[in-house]
Amino acid sequence: MIPFIDLQAQQERIADKLRARIAAVLEHGAYIMGPEVGELEERLADSCGAKHCVTCSNGTDALLLPLRAKGIGPGDAVFVPSFTFVATAEVVSALGATPLFVDVLPDTFNMGAQSLEAAIAFARTRGLTPRAVIPVDLFGQPADYDAIAAVAQQNGLWVLADSAQGFGATYKGRRTGTLGLATATSFFPAKPLGCYGDGGAIFTDDDALAAVLRSLRVHGKGADKYDNVRIGMNARLDTLQAAILLEKLAIFEDEIERRNAVAARYSAALAGTVHVPAVMDNAVSTWAQYTIRVPAQRRDAMAAHLKAQGVPTAVYYPTPLHRQTAYRDAPVMPGGLPVSEALAQEVLSLPMGPYLKSRETKIIFNAIHSFNK
Repeated sequence: MIPFIDLQAQQERIADKLRARIAAVLEHGAYIMGPEVGELEERLADSCGAKHCVTCSNGTDALLLPLRAKGIGPGDAVFVPSFTFVATAEVVSALGATPLFVDVLPDTFNMGAQSLEAAIAFARTRGLTPRAVIPVDLFGQPADYDAIAAVAQQNGLWVLADSAQGFGATYKGRRTGTLGLATATSFFPAKPLGCYGDGGAIFTDDDALAAVLRSLRVHGKGADKYDNVRIGMNARLDTLQAAILLEKLAIFEDEIERRNAVAARYSAALAGTVHVPAVMDNAVSTWAQYTIRVPAQRRDAMAAHLKAQGVPTAVYYPTPLHRQTAYRDAPVMPGGLPVSEALAQEVLSLPMGPYLKSRETKIIFNAIHSFNK
């Protein structure tokens, strides 16, 4: 069976350096907020050009902390794409605010500016105050931030970029991490830059926001952890995960190049056979997933056929958020979100990663072509 994500090959590449990093943490014993955390924050910020990086416990908290820092709460509307992982909307609901679901574009799978504009107008008819928008860099490709920022600015919204899948990607020459007031990312193991547990980070150029984020992640601390100046939470990244990420970050640029080479092989071999994913001309994806579209009535059969050939697949995401049970009472724009609903029936993700071998991609190509004969 071809691995869907091959973490073992990456680990073998940097095994000695990982062991040395972990041994150093075991030696100094500062397991929480140790020196590797500060080193990682500096290197992450440098890698994307952001002024501040604030690490935290996971990607969900990386979304939640900026919303808390900006005072999002009951009566506020925060706009999120419906075709994404639930965490993007979950953090809005956790603060008592209302997630307003926005449709996505059929080619990039990312938030559409026109749908966002319509959702803002709809929110006002429901007596909600539009406050923020959370575009998602789905499957590794940045959203169209200029188009989204134009709508947000016209309506007094601030932008929180959800780059859980897209950290390291590029949009018009700018790296993710610098495309909104704040950017959240995840270091879940399956992400392009992942640790061996949970982890996350927030990026911003706003000094005041960064200071509040650092306070909130440690129980709302002021001068020290026993001086609590605001209601905070426990959202720290542990030192062992920071140590692991430092060695993974050292090879991250090379891995992004390798991911793009794998994606290019996929697209060249599969174009005309299935609907291959599109990347904007002005963007570079990290290819967290390589996701094709298959007619809804054939998708399950293709997945079963590939599995029989030793090729694993996954569906991200089988149910759009506005159709989830937890959000059955959330307001949905008249006319629904047709693109999100169609994609949920058609998407199929194939094995992807920087260490996917040419012989493995040939097996995948042959399996897909044999299904379509």
